[in-house]
Amino acid sequence: MAPERRRRGRPPRGLVLLALLLMLVLVGVGALAAGEVWATVRKHEREKELLWVGDQYRKAVMSYWKMTPGGRKVLPTSIAQLLNDDRFPNPVHHLRQAYPDPLQDGVALEPILINNALYGVHSSSRQVPMKRALFPRQYEKFASAEDYTQWQFLFQPPQRNSLLPAAPAAPANPGALPGLGRH
Repeated sequence: MAPERRRRGRPPRGLVLLALLLMLVLVGVGALAAGEVWATVRKHEREKELLWVGDQYRKAVMSYWKMTPGGRKVLPTSIAQLLNDDRFPNPVHHLRQAYPDPLQDGVALEPILINNALYGVHSSSRQVPMKRALFPRQYEKFASAEDYTQWQFLFQPPQRNSLLPAAPAAPANPGALPGLGRH
């Protein structure tokens, strides 16, 4: 009779396995939801970083243009000139470093060249942006971007000294938009 008492006091083995399986399913669903939240937060962080990095390039191009010695202002022809501007006795560093594309590990931002002049940079990522509003004034056009290649960080010199031709030639890179507004 002793073996019968032990059996009555324990829950059936199938019920324990079912409870364990249910717990594993709930943990899996929770981990999946946490993973999606983490991915969304990470994408927002990368967009924020892209806005900061892109603005550093735009400001560096503007600095290069403003610091041009003499009367005729010029734009750089490469990112290397932003890193080490040797037009002066002591080289000037308009950009601290060549920042990579925050959206793509190990990939550089693409330069926007028109008539061999560097106007800015953009990402080569074809992902769809999450951010759709509340951009700084100079980047308001980003709200309608279909992908990150359209987030173009451009410096447009003032019109009276503009280096852009009246109708710009085709950009040196396919990601550049032909209509450059004042930035």
